[in-house]
Order: sequence, then C-alpha cells, then structure tokens
Amino acid sequence: MLLLLLAYLGGVLTIVSPCILPVLPFVFARADRPFYSNGLPTLIGMAVVFALVATLAAVGGGWAVAANVYGRYIALAVMALLGVTLIFPELAERLSRPVVALGNRLSQRADATTAAGEKQSILSPLLLGGAIGLLWAPCAGPILGLILTGAALNGANVQTTGLLVAYAAGAATSLALALLAGNRVFQAMKGSLGTSEWIRRGLGVAVLAATAAIALGADTGFLTRLSTTSTAAIEQRLVDAFRKPRGSGDDAKVAHTSDDLAIEGMLPSLGGAVEWLNSPPLSADELKGKVVLIDFWTYSCINCLRTIPYVRAWAEKYKNDGLVVIGVHTPEFAFEKDANNVRRALTDLKISYPVAIDNNYSIWRAFKNQYWPAHYFIDAHGNVRYHHYGEGEYERSEKVIQKLLMEAGQSNIPQTTVAVTGSGVEASSQLDLVKSPETYIGYNRAENFVSPGGAVRDVAHDYRASASTPMLNQWALAGKWTIGGQHARLDAAPGSIDYRFHARDLHLVLGPGADGKPVRFRVTIDGKAPGADHGADTDAEGNGTVTNNRLYQLVRQADSTRERTFSIEFLDPGVEAYAFTFG
Repeated sequence: MLLLLLAYLGGVLTIVSPCILPVLPFVFARADRPFYSNGLPTLIGMAVVFALVATLAAVGGGWAVAANVYGRYIALAVMALLGVTLIFPELAERLSRPVVALGNRLSQRADATTAAGEKQSILSPLLLGGAIGLLWAPCAGPILGLILTGAALNGANVQTTGLLVAYAAGAATSLALALLAGNRVFQAMKGSLGTSEWIRRGLGVAVLAATAAIALGADTGFLTRLSTTSTAAIEQRLVDAFRKPRGSGDDAKVAHTSDDLAIEGMLPSLGGAVEWLNSPPLSADELKGKVVLIDFWTYSCINCLRTIPYVRAWAEKYKNDGLVVIGVHTPEFAFEKDANNVRRALTDLKISYPVAIDNNYSIWRAFKNQYWPAHYFIDAHGNVRYHHYGEGEYERSEKVIQKLLMEAGQSNIPQTTVAVTGSGVEASSQLDLVKSPETYIGYNRAENFVSPGGAVRDVAHDYRASASTPMLNQWALAGKWTIGGQHARLDAAPGSIDYRFHARDLHLVLGPGADGKPVRFRVTIDGKAPGADHGADTDAEGNGTVTNNRLYQLVRQADSTRERTFSIEFLDPGVEAYAFTFG
C-alpha cells in the first residue's frame, strides 16, 4: 500500500513537470463538455492505456517497442485530426455525418437510439484518452524509475501494473482538477459573443502544436531535460520517506540493527539458479548446521565490487569454522546473464566461494530482495537472522557472523575483524565528495541527456555534443549512435560521450559489441589527458581498450575532487555503453 501511495503521489507531481505540457491541449480540448461523461472517461482511458503500454515496454521485447511506436503514429494522426476539427467545426460535422447515419439505421427505437448516444458519448472520450495514453511520455524521475526498474527485474505481474496504474491515476487526478477549473473558466466566458468559438479554435491550434512537438521528440528531449530540475528533488524526498534507497548506484546502507538478531524468516529455496559456479548445486536442507552468508551481487555493479573484498575475506577467515558464503549473481544488464562473463569476473575478482547464477531472478524473488548488494545472514538452523543492504557496516556484519558461529557451537572464534584495503574499483568510495548519481545511458532509465534534439529510440542517429559546457550531471553523445532500452551502441567511429561530474572516481559500464572486437578509446578531463588522475583501465595519456563487458574505471583523481568535464572518444565502432557510476 505504501508503494502504491508513493506511485500515486509521483503521478500527482507530473502536473508541475514540463513533461506534461504536450498532453494539456488534448485534455483541455473538451473542457466545454460535461466532466463526468467526457473529461473523466478521457482521463481513465489515458491512465489505463499508459499503464498497459508501460508494462509491456518494461518487460516486453522489441516487438512491444515497435507496437508502441506504430500506436503513437496512429495516435498522432488522431490528435492532428482532432486539432483540425476544433479549428474548423464544419469539418467535424461532415466527418460525423456517416457515423450518425449509421447509428440511426442501426437504432430500432427512440430509447435505443438514446442509449446508443450515451454509449457513444462515453466511448469517444475513452478512445481519446487511450490515444493520449499512447502519446504521454512522462519524465523518468526517481519514482517512475523505481517502478520501471522493478518491472524489469520482477517481470510482468499484478503489482507492476498496479503501480503504473497508481502513477497514471495520480497524473489523472491532477489533470482532473485542472480540467474542472478550465471548464468553469470556459463556461464563464461562453456567454460573451464569439468567445467560445475563439477558445475552441485556440485549443485546436494548441492541439496541433502539441502534436507537432511530440512528433519532433520535444516530449522526450528538451522538456525532459527541463523537467529534471523541477520535480526530481521532491520525488527523491518522497522515495526516501517511503522506502529504503536502492543499493546499486545509490550507496544504500540499510540494516536490521537489533542486537538480539531476531528470526526474520527461514532460508528460502536456492533451487531457482540456472547454474552453479565453484560448487555443485546447494540446497537449504544441505546447509542445515552451517552458518550461511548470502551475497546478492552483479559483476558490473560498483557498490557490489566495493563489498567483494570483505565478503572474500570473511569466506577465507571463517571457512574452517562452519561459514558458507554463497554469491547469488542476479544480473542487471543482459550481458551479465552470460555465464562465461561471470566466470571471467570470478577469476578477475579472485572469488572461490560458490556462486549461483540467478538469471531468472528466482532466488531474488524468493528472498523478496530489492537491492544490489544485499547480504543475508542465516544461522545453523536455517533461520534468517540479519540483513544489510548496500555498502558499509562491515564490522557490524562480521560481528554477526561471529555470533552465529558461536551459537552453532564454535568456541574458538576470533573476535577481531578483518582489515581490508581495496584497490582499483574495489577501493572504498569517498561518499562525502560524490555529487554525481548513477546515470543510465539506455532510454529506459536515462536522465539529464543534453544532446540537441534529444534521444531517438532504437534507430541510428547522428548526435552532436552540446555547444556549451554541460551543467553538473548532464551528459551528451556525439557521433552516430543507436540508443536502446539498456545501452547506446556506436554505429560508426569516431564517437564520444561527455559527462560533467563531481566525484573522485568515474566508472563506465562498457562492452565491445556483438562481434566481440576490441574497441580503442581515449579519455580526457577538462580537454586534457588525465595524467595522474587516470583510472585503473586507462593510462596517463587516457588510452584504453574495451575488451569485454564489464565496469571500467576511467578516472581516479589523485588530489582534489572538484567539478570537471569528462570525455571519452571511441576510435572503433561497435562499443556498447550502459551506465556511469561514481565513487
């Protein structure tokens, strides 16, 4: 219920977001008609169709995206026709004559005719609302981003659609209040000679302008960028108030802190793994008598990588005392589902404990987990006794391990804690200096994209970098790229990505593309070679190569941390860029 309320409030906030502007003319086009028989059905149709389309887009394949594109084309044609009929009422009358004649022929009685008229009066705005739902592209702020992320991770289900319906209902509520106010203004002005006709024509012009704006991509380009600063901060405060922050990229630190380690439930089934690495399949029954640490992670998640040194150290320190560490690798990006990529990561990260490949999110859902990284501590009786989400609290977590081992009958457990110094991407973050958030490049969750003209989805397009220096946390593409739901692919070299950031470390999740050929790149900071500020995957001149799908550390500032402009130029085509993370 709390998540539904959060989604609803997020929808309500869209009324103050510039992203709603293209929709307003369509809604107000019928402000002169009764609200309950016209305005309300329009808003219901908009909410329902948006929720259905958004669900399909979040969990479906390319067919869903293509279907939505064609649906938008049809809706744009419908809206353009609506705008023309508002400007030229006689055209609307002519177009409606065949429909009226057909209705008269089908009607056998006067009361049946009246009933048919009533149905038509409701059906028409419902269809109009459905068309608006196809066109509406709300800005993916923190709240909608959480909903769509959950949809992608958990698949199509009643909760996903319910949250999207709640979000759309919130937007519909705001629009309903605005529509009621607009209706009163329209009625007040209707008495003036000729006023209503000019209002109608003005709305027709506005509808055509909005249709043109959507067709040119303003709703997902300029208005999206403008909206980022208007509601994102409010939405984030709502998210923080209603629920814990997400682990991946948000540096979540959420823990059960009760000293008595109360029982939180039984160890769920581990049977959903599609494959096990470093071990034969393990079951909850086989693990009885052992203290178990379950670590949910994925190998391109920077927060996960920074916790790995501690998990690895605990596995080594307590392996002879009855501790079993199990890594549950639940992928965020499609390339992380490749078991060979995971095997390579285990070798690079020196992980020797068992790892379950949870590509179908079966174990994730069994634990009702929502975070990367997430640690669950299970006692020798199979009870979950403690959990921690995100980075940090390492000493507390190790003390829990010690306590559970002693409960299991181990008497010589050392009370000291491991001393870990991570290097490269495993080094701890300087959180107080990080002012840049995890930033996705695929359009499913992209924010702050400032290339002129905005993003063009799923087709190759020539992008230009912004003519002026981007503001903090804005980014841009240059060159011929295809932006997909999860990543952007460079179709022809050269091509580049610019990002204005404030953090010690800058990482970028990259892959070499479908053919697997290495991709050379060159990094600059404020237009110069990074020198001493280069990352683990670049040299002092900024040179590096993308060889496989993983997280690349491109910047680690040696001295002061301040706001700077990062640029990476790819010298070969085919690279796939997924997400920026910072530390």
